[in-house]
Amino acid sequence: MKIYDIAVIGGGPAGCMAAIRGAQLGKKVILLERNDKICRKLLLTANGRCNITNTAQLEVFLEMFGRRGSFYRDAFSEFSNQDLMEFFKIRGLDFKVEEAGRVFPSTEKAESVVNILKRALDEYGVKIIYNYRLKHLHQQSKIFKLYSTEEELFTTYNIIIATGGASYPRTGSTGDGFTVAGSLGHHITELKPGGVPLRVREKWVHKLKGVALENVGLKIVYDGKILNLPDGNLLLTHFGVSGPVILDMSHTIVELMDKQGDLEIYVDLKPELKQDALEVQMVEDFQKYSKKSLKNYLKFHLPQRLVDPVLEISHLDPEKKLNQITKKERLMLQEILKALPLTITGHLPLDRAMVTCGGVSKKEIDPKTMESKLVKGLYFVGEIIAGCGRRGGFNLQQAFSTGYVAGSNASR
Repeated sequence: MKIYDIAVIGGGPAGCMAAIRGAQLGKKVILLERNDKICRKLLLTANGRCNITNTAQLEVFLEMFGRRGSFYRDAFSEFSNQDLMEFFKIRGLDFKVEEAGRVFPSTEKAESVVNILKRALDEYGVKIIYNYRLKHLHQQSKIFKLYSTEEELFTTYNIIIATGGASYPRTGSTGDGFTVAGSLGHHITELKPGGVPLRVREKWVHKLKGVALENVGLKIVYDGKILNLPDGNLLLTHFGVSGPVILDMSHTIVELMDKQGDLEIYVDLKPELKQDALEVQMVEDFQKYSKKSLKNYLKFHLPQRLVDPVLEISHLDPEKKLNQITKKERLMLQEILKALPLTITGHLPLDRAMVTCGGVSKKEIDPKTMESKLVKGLYFVGEIIAGCGRRGGFNLQQAFSTGYVAGSNASR
C-alpha cells in the first residue's frame, strides 16, 4: 500500500496551504476533503469578497488573538501577511486595501483566491480525494492509518488536521477534528462562538429589524467596571444586535457573559459630543426651535424609527413643544442619547457563528512547528486550534500561516 509523506485532512485555507507547502518541498501529499470542492467556507467570507488578511504589524496581529496571541508569533513571522499577498500576486492576483487595513482581492471575489489555490495544488501534484469524511485514525510503527466513514484507508507518515471548527456546518465544519484530536488524548477547550450576533431583552429592538445606527459608541457596565467597545455601526435585528463592532467583540462579550450572566450595554448615539457639549447644543436648540415638537426635533438626530422608542424610554410626550420641556426632562433625554440601555441576554448558537473559539489546547501544540506535543507526526492548523481572532482578515491569515508552518515542518 502506498504510504504518503503527508496527509492533510480538510481542504480549507489552512489545509490547502499546508498541502501546497509540503508538495513544494518535494513530499508526496494527499489532501482529504469532506466536500466535493475545496474552501467552501472561504467562499462565504466577507459576503463573498474574502477579507484575506490585514496590513497590520505583527504586534497588532498578536493582540487581535487576545491573551494567548503570542502563540502565533513564530507562525506569523515565518509566513506573514506580506508573504501571503506575495504568494497570490506572483500567481496573478492583486489586492486592494480598505478601512482598518482590511485586504481584499482586487476582483472582490473569494472565488479568485480559491482558483489560485486549486491551481497551486495541481501544479505541485497534490492528490485530492473529495467526499472523504475521516472516521478515526491510529498510529502504528510511526505510520498513521486513516479510515473514512466508508472504511476507505490511507496511510501516511505525517498527518495535518485542518478540519476547521464547528461553525457553518453546512460547509463541512461539523467538529469532526475535535473528536479525532480528543481520541488521541488532546484536551479540547470549550467551544464558543466568535463573530456572532447577540440577543437583547428589549422588545422595541426586535421591532426595528434592519435599522442601522451609524458610528455609535458602545460600553458594557458590570461589577462597577466599564468595558469600552470600539465606535462603529450597530445593526438592530429581530432578535437583538449585530454589525461590525458586535461581531468583532462578540467572543469577548460571550466570555464575559459566561461569568456575569446578562449584561447591560449602553449605546452612545452622539459619541462625537461630550456630555457638556451635547447639553450646550440642546439648550441652544430648545431655544431656537422652541415651537417644534419633541418628536419632530429628534428626527434631526436619530433614525426616524428610533425616535418613538427613545421617547418612550425617556417617559416624554412626543407632542410636547421644546419650550415646554423642563430642565429635568431635557437632562433625562440627554442621558438617553449618551447611554441608551440594552440588556444582552445571549447569542446565536455556535453553528450561526463566523468562527469557533475553542479547540485543541495551545499548550499541547508546539508554536514553532504546529506539531502535537503528545503525538509525533501529528499537526494542527487553522480554526481547530483553541481561540479565535478579531474580524478583519486576522483569522484567515492565521489559517494560511499555521498551514504553511505545518507543511514546512511535516516535510522535515
